[in-house]
Amino acid sequence: MLQTVNQIFQTFGASVVVPIMIFIVALCLRVKPKTAMMSAFYAGVGLTGFTWIIQAFTPVVTKVIKQMVNNTGIKLPVVDIGWQAGSLASFGSPVGLTFFVFGLIVELLLFALGITKVFMASNLWNNFGFMIWGTLCYYVTHNFALSLGLSFFMLFYTLLLAEVQADRWSDYYGVKNATVSSLHNIEQVVPAILLDPLWNLLGFNKVKMTPQYFKKKLGVFGEPTTLGIILGLIIGIIANITNLASLKAWGQILTFTIELSAVMTIFPLVTNVFSKAFTPLADEIDQNHKKKAGEEDASADEIDDKKRWFLGVDDGVGYGEPATIISGVILIPIMVLIAFLLPGNKTLPIVDLISLPFMVESIVAITRGNILKVIANGIVWFSLGLYASSWLGDIYTGAVSQYGAAIPAGVVLITSFNLMARPLNALIFAAFISKNPFIIGACVVVYLILLFLLRKYRSQIWRYLRKMSEKNAGYAGSDEKITY
Repeated sequence: MLQTVNQIFQTFGASVVVPIMIFIVALCLRVKPKTAMMSAFYAGVGLTGFTWIIQAFTPVVTKVIKQMVNNTGIKLPVVDIGWQAGSLASFGSPVGLTFFVFGLIVELLLFALGITKVFMASNLWNNFGFMIWGTLCYYVTHNFALSLGLSFFMLFYTLLLAEVQADRWSDYYGVKNATVSSLHNIEQVVPAILLDPLWNLLGFNKVKMTPQYFKKKLGVFGEPTTLGIILGLIIGIIANITNLASLKAWGQILTFTIELSAVMTIFPLVTNVFSKAFTPLADEIDQNHKKKAGEEDASADEIDDKKRWFLGVDDGVGYGEPATIISGVILIPIMVLIAFLLPGNKTLPIVDLISLPFMVESIVAITRGNILKVIANGIVWFSLGLYASSWLGDIYTGAVSQYGAAIPAGVVLITSFNLMARPLNALIFAAFISKNPFIIGACVVVYLILLFLLRKYRSQIWRYLRKMSEKNAGYAGSDEKITY
């Protein structure tokens, strides 16, 4: 059965499986069949568009970054070859396949029982994020039950963090009653909340470093298209710094400049199509809330609605938002530089650097598009992540070799910057592979305490996050986003 499921998913891929799931979910929410069908089509078209752009741009940006690396002469043994190898390994392991089948059932039960208010089943594709950690655990411990337990535990706290940020994400990205819930891009909620008082103390909240401000003050130079030109030119020159007298070098610089600008221009358009897959579902949830509010208290703030729930959507919905993609692109050369300078780091981020906009979405939503805060949080958290991926290099390489794909020639160790550069996930993984019942039990107790606090004080938590976001000057969220 598990092999059949794997064969079906590998044969049809996310661009077919995800739309089918969205169609089923839409019908369950009593969305009209025609609307449900269009939601499914938009999902397929959006995912295909994302795939085309990323597949076309990844080799380009990888080549440029490798040149930046070669110009420094610094060699790092753990090479980032992208998340795709990890995804393949997760579907090739017995633990991963088991979770893919039974994880969906558990997600439905958690939602039905009210343990979570996030309908994760609508974001089926991103389950591979839980599967890969279970796969690594199984590779290390050979303990099937422990490894599967790790995958499920990561699901539990992912849903908790997804609900914590839900009100902010939904408000900022303008998709009613929706939130992202992928393991590899949700833990940034932690630094975004914990470090915010520090950034305010340093005055970051008063810095109007937002897309709106750029557009207003810089005119045409504040547009994402033009910012892509500027950033592409800077990155291209750094990559060819030792060969600037060459016509060939300038050919690459200018070509990369246009290609980066194209990505920053086209991605928001594809994102707009992809978001249409979830809008009818989110609107249906909103209409149900309004009906209940009309019966009980039409003037009530939805932040106090204990029954309010959220649709788990793919991170691609927010990728093309101006502050998100600008912050992610700015972080590309910064993270490469940090990788070289960070004492004890062994990881060289390359392919997954294109995923940085995905990786900062939660931070963007919580800080209300304050690009300076996003970059500061990214530097702190992803630097810690470099240590995590360095430690996991041997384990990840072994697991991918055994359950996934062959290692590229000339590469000693591999990693995925997007999947493995995760300090919180790495700590929990370390707890489980220790096999120490007290350490594992402590993780469970902490989760249960946090779950209790969320269930009891969710409104207060959301109010605090709303008040926290309002301290950031110059950007009011979705109403003031740059539209295309």
